[in-house]
Amino acid sequence: MAEKQTAMTEAVYYILLSLKTPNHGYGIIQNTLELTEGRLELGAGTLYGAVNTLLDREWIRLYSEDKHSRKKKQYLITERGEMALETEIRRLEELLKNGRKIMRTEAGEEVRHEKIQTVL
Repeated sequence: MAEKQTAMTEAVYYILLSLKTPNHGYGIIQNTLELTEGRLELGAGTLYGAVNTLLDREWIRLYSEDKHSRKKKQYLITERGEMALETEIRRLEELLKNGRKIMRTEAGEEVRHEKIQTVL
C-alpha cells in the first residue's frame, strides 16, 4: 500500500523547491528568503530537522560533501521528492480553486443582496 502524503509544511515545500538544483543549507535559507520576499526565514534547527526527515523519506539525497567541513554538504531533490512536490502543488491548487469559488459565490450573493435592497 502506498504511503499517504499529508500536507507539507511551508518549510518543507520551500526546501524541496530550493533543491531542484544542488544546494547547501545556507543556500536553501537564502533561496527561501528570496522566494518569499523575506517573509519566511528558516532557522537552522527547522532546516536541518527537515533535511534529516527528507533524507529518511528519500525525497532528497546528499549530492556532495566536503569531508573537511560539515557545512559543505549539498543536497538535491530525488524523483520521489519531485513526485511529492507535484502532489503538494496539486493540493494547493485545489485549495485555491475552492477558496476562490466560494469567495466569488459569497461576493456575488452580497452584490445581489445589495441590489435587491436598493430596489426595495
